[in-house]
Amino acid sequence: MQTHAKKLLVVITEGALEKLLARDVRRLGAHGYTVSDVRGGGEHGERAADWEADRSIRMEVIGDEAVIGSIAEHILATYCPNYAVSMYVSDCGVLRPHKF
Repeated sequence: MQTHAKKLLVVITEGALEKLLARDVRRLGAHGYTVSDVRGGGEHGERAADWEADRSIRMEVIGDEAVIGSIAEHILATYCPNYAVSMYVSDCGVLRPHKF
């Protein structure tokens, strides 16, 4: 099986940012993204998603290193100062590179 090297960006943040992030990642060159509702806890308490304002999302974006870097830098500068945001980037291999 042949895979093609890409980067995976995972953003875990407040649900209120979903539409803004979706717009931003597409504008910055991503072909698409996946969003899941998530729950968890950490340094700033727990987010149980009991009500809409307490909702958290996990957004995953796969792309070339340059695109993923641009998206991550934009999120760091635009959203991290005022919102709860966790992010990480990892290497991944895709089977259909034209999709990313």
